[in-house]
Amino acid sequence: MFYDIFEKLCYVHNVKPNTVTKAIGLSTATATNWKTSMRIPSGETLVKLADYFHCSVDYLLGRAEGPSADLFIKASLFCCLSTTN
Repeated sequence: MFYDIFEKLCYVHNVKPNTVTKAIGLSTATATNWKTSMRIPSGETLVKLADYFHCSVDYLLGRAEGPSADLFIKASLFCCLSTTN
């Protein structure tokens, strides 16, 4: 679930996952590791990601709704578009 939310946030912010991980001080391979291993980042990394995307850690973990209605609408649109391709 974490990676799906992370991927949606990247799409909404028009940024690649590897760019995000590099921006917060992690290796560019980190996002791929999250995707393939289905692991959740450390608490410290979750806080950095929440700061980067201006959302809550709870949102990143799927425990809360989106940080804003606009982002939720864009994320929902992403889901619809990704399932039709």
